[in-house]
Amino acid sequence: MNQFTTEIVEALVKKQDITEVFRTHLETAVNTLLATELTAFLDYEKYDRIGFNSGNSRNGSYSRTLHTEYGDLNIQIPRDRNGEFKQQTVVPYKRSNDTLESTVIHLFQKGITMSEIAGLIEKMYGHHYTPQTISNMTKVVTEQVEAFNKRPLNARYVCVYLDATYIPVRRETVSKEAVYIAVGIREDGSKEVLAYTIAPTESAYNWQELLTELKERGVEEVLLFISDGLKGMVDAISTVFPKAQYQTCLVHVARNISHKVRVEDRQEICDDFKTIYKAANKEAGQLALNDFCSKWRKAYPKVVKSLQDNAYLLTFYSFPKAIWRSIYSTNLIESFNKKIKKYTKRKEQFPNEESLERFLVSQFEDYNQNFATRCHIGFNQARAELEAMFE
Repeated sequence: MNQFTTEIVEALVKKQDITEVFRTHLETAVNTLLATELTAFLDYEKYDRIGFNSGNSRNGSYSRTLHTEYGDLNIQIPRDRNGEFKQQTVVPYKRSNDTLESTVIHLFQKGITMSEIAGLIEKMYGHHYTPQTISNMTKVVTEQVEAFNKRPLNARYVCVYLDATYIPVRRETVSKEAVYIAVGIREDGSKEVLAYTIAPTESAYNWQELLTELKERGVEEVLLFISDGLKGMVDAISTVFPKAQYQTCLVHVARNISHKVRVEDRQEICDDFKTIYKAANKEAGQLALNDFCSKWRKAYPKVVKSLQDNAYLLTFYSFPKAIWRSIYSTNLIESFNKKIKKYTKRKEQFPNEESLERFLVSQFEDYNQNFATRCHIGFNQARAELEAMFE
């Protein structure tokens, strides 16, 4: 008779609740499995001398509570020194195994309104739930929001994209507010949403606060920041990450140019501008910029002056050619923002900031899980060069 069976028999004899026996053994089993996962990942046992100077090691653990039908389990999630270990035993940030709540949260993540979810749940489960009850169910994501905002980040990122999108939220009255989002690409080419913040308007001051948060959560070095050229952005970045380089989004620059020229000149001037960032190297790009300025200076002096005053048009040429296409614009993060906006259109508005945060983090978690093991185009070929740039 094993220990588990013995404890069950003792509980039955003493007329005690056997649920606690199941809970205790389940908690032990999950924690043992997590520890075994890390051992398999590191490829050496705890305290084994093989692990000395191996380049990675155990780095303690952090607690998480998982709600189950047997009660709350105190789970210890192990960590490695390099932050590369991704455990598979417990779904990241999952706090409950309740099927109904999982269904509600999944629908919520897809942008379905509370009223629509209530109707769907009634058809699926045969019970009526008010929109308020459904809203209360989604509040389980609040713990997920807290965990997302406190999770440690990598020490180094090749580049970080900064962009804001506007989503309607209620604060007594309804108004569209800026959601600041930072997406980073690691040395291995994988992507993740690093952080976000919400404010009534977009400003360099708020961006600086978000960047400071990145540093406090472990980011030590970023090679390149890419954004749309908001006034004061360069100063905000250099204050927090003085060694980082900056690239203004050339797609945004092209759009601004097209709005400042006549319709009949728009196609030609945009084609000429493309030659600046489609050149073979930085020298050729500079020549193309000089030719552009010479050609259009008389017709559009203000446009030409704005380009000549912008010192961050050709920064991307200093990086490996394989990733040029990925870093001369903010297209990567803008496409993600469009997906978020697509889901928010069904909601029309969010009743408060907490509701908006729960929705955003659910989208960010999906994004991070989808791209945690995918290498962004060009970064695999450029990996050795990028590592040298850090050194």
